[in-house]
Amino acid sequence: MNKTFWFLFLALTTFAFGQNKEKEIFVKFIDQPILIDGDLSENIWEEAFKAADFQQYFPSDSILAKQKTSIKMLYDQVNLYLGVKVYTSGNDFIIPSLQRDFRAGNNDNISFIFDTFNDGTNAFLFGINPLGVRREALISNGGSDLNGFTTSWDVKWRGETKINDGYYTIEMAIPLTSMKFKEGETKWRFNSYRFDMQENETSTYSNIPQNQLIFNLAFMEDMVFEKPLGKSRTPLALIPYVNGISQRDFTIADSDAQYKIGGDAKLAIGNGMNLDLTLNPDFSNVEVDNVVTNLTRFEISLPERRQFFIDNNDLFGTFGNERDSNPFFSRRIGLAKNKDGETIENRIIGGMRLSGKLSEDWRLGLLSIQTDEDLENEIASNNNTMLSLQKKLFSRSNIGLFFINRETFKDYDFISQQEKYNRVFGIDYNLASADNKWVGKFFLHQSITPEIEDKNGAGGAELVYNSRFFNFGLRGNYVGAQFNSDLGFVRRKDIIAARPFVEFSFWPKKGKVNNHNLRLSPNAIWRPGLDMQNTDFTMFSSWTTRFKNQSQWSARMFNRYTFLTEGFDPSNTDGAVALPGNVGYHYTSFELRYQSDRRKVFSYSIEPGFGQFYNGQRNKIEGNLNLRLQPKVTIGLQYEYNQLRMPEPYTDTDIWLISPRVAVTFNKSIFWTTLIQYSNRNDNLGLNSRLQWRFAPLSDLFVVYNDNYFVSDFAPKFRSLNLKFTYWLNI
Repeated sequence: MNKTFWFLFLALTTFAFGQNKEKEIFVKFIDQPILIDGDLSENIWEEAFKAADFQQYFPSDSILAKQKTSIKMLYDQVNLYLGVKVYTSGNDFIIPSLQRDFRAGNNDNISFIFDTFNDGTNAFLFGINPLGVRREALISNGGSDLNGFTTSWDVKWRGETKINDGYYTIEMAIPLTSMKFKEGETKWRFNSYRFDMQENETSTYSNIPQNQLIFNLAFMEDMVFEKPLGKSRTPLALIPYVNGISQRDFTIADSDAQYKIGGDAKLAIGNGMNLDLTLNPDFSNVEVDNVVTNLTRFEISLPERRQFFIDNNDLFGTFGNERDSNPFFSRRIGLAKNKDGETIENRIIGGMRLSGKLSEDWRLGLLSIQTDEDLENEIASNNNTMLSLQKKLFSRSNIGLFFINRETFKDYDFISQQEKYNRVFGIDYNLASADNKWVGKFFLHQSITPEIEDKNGAGGAELVYNSRFFNFGLRGNYVGAQFNSDLGFVRRKDIIAARPFVEFSFWPKKGKVNNHNLRLSPNAIWRPGLDMQNTDFTMFSSWTTRFKNQSQWSARMFNRYTFLTEGFDPSNTDGAVALPGNVGYHYTSFELRYQSDRRKVFSYSIEPGFGQFYNGQRNKIEGNLNLRLQPKVTIGLQYEYNQLRMPEPYTDTDIWLISPRVAVTFNKSIFWTTLIQYSNRNDNLGLNSRLQWRFAPLSDLFVVYNDNYFVSDFAPKFRSLNLKFTYWLNI
């Protein structure tokens, strides 16, 4: 009783005399369970400290939120409890779906961010909407860009809501074992952000300027625990699966039926480290990639969706430059080229990942995956390993070292000595100031490949200033002609690139416009192997206007110069005459884009483009249509049409990409999604239909049907049916 008195006295005096910019939340320790039902009428909630005074983030970031939000927190030896009261102007909520891990923007919900190591670099996020649909995410890289926000992470926790007149209440119980933290810790950093579609308002607990992302970890407050936190007792999690597969390849008249057994295990090591193990993993339930029309000469990267590679992914996948030379790109694992040069699936036998916090300032990542041999397709068995070590510097910056090794330990007559192994090592410094006005990256990497001894390095520097009215960036990098990273994404070699930019923002005080943005960005590439010839130059100019009703439009202009060092056929058709190499092309094009208010039942975007394309003309139109029959049905359509008109003797072509999608959430446990993708460029009409029944927390039964047809004659290509059962068991 005496301790409680002094605890409350400390809270009152802290707020009475002020802490300037900080708003501390005091979290009281309790020794009685709380029934999680969304009702905050239990007496125990009266003893909790209340945090309120949310700040408006949109449409203004200089006033208090119009609709109030209050948060109370309690904890015991097992759980962190949240009791939240969210005031609204009515109950006409926008809730597109009942499926977990929903997208937060443009619908009603609230999220809570916990920086448990107080480093401003990594954090855990838990969110919920008025109907009690939950989501969780990992935030990395300080929340400075969208790549640092990962919703593929899953963990067990409870949350319920109750809708009342003029407000809804939330009760949440988050197991302390769901989050990593230092034993004996008494303070975490915390923030919360809320989307209120009826008021057309976004608000945050800690004041965040609009020029920063809403989940940026530079802007957080302290939450102080009454008693030090104990040792994290994360249970051992076993996640076995059984998958029955029936498939038919019509191109070779082959049918097959089989079943697969495998699974994952998750083991906590201390309070900061995770050990993940996988045996014969199966990713048939993972959503298919969106087809992309690629009119460039280079490969494009697609995001990782496989759960095993997600946790602490920033320790592995954020080295280097994601545009030109990312030394580790996890999607390479599980894919290989066959003897005909085609990319096919390569079975993963198993692997492990050890990742997390060694101490307050040090993080470790170790990943090792073994892939299987496929003698028929002349694919070798490989071990794929990466080791990374990261140290925090200053308030939010860090320096990281890494080593990557891809190696086959057997002798195969179909691989050369140069293909036996590939190694890459390097150092990265990631800059992030306390207020996130200055961010940057500086890196040096080196690859080791048999019989290659020079021009095998890569490096880069980036320094960006970000303020409310004026931003600029100085960015440049190089990739050696023989820099090889078999487990990475290297878009181009033998380049020195410069990509500075300058940006101006204008914020009208009155009217319908939230802000205007002007951006100028020259991009230039030189080729050291061609006596530093300037082979690529683009002057990119754009003007964007964002309205207070959440719609926006933009206009963009591209002035390009491209020197083709070899022939290139943009039509990608058999027998076509390629544009000649050793020729430079000057061409200019324009694009317009309009995005409607996505709060509406029907929303859309449209993006027409026109202008020169090498020595010809390109006209295009792309966009999407979305119809929301909330909260159970969402119907969408993505479309893209490219018309290439080239002079004789080069080939004209019309490229279509049409992707309708239907998502049905029957309830919070049963979801059905169907995606159709038509691409005449890929000569494929693909259908992926997935039914998911979440019969227990993070335990699912999937039925996945895939069907593919040739577009030219609508002949069947490949068909499969998967029945997959997976169960999450805590021991």
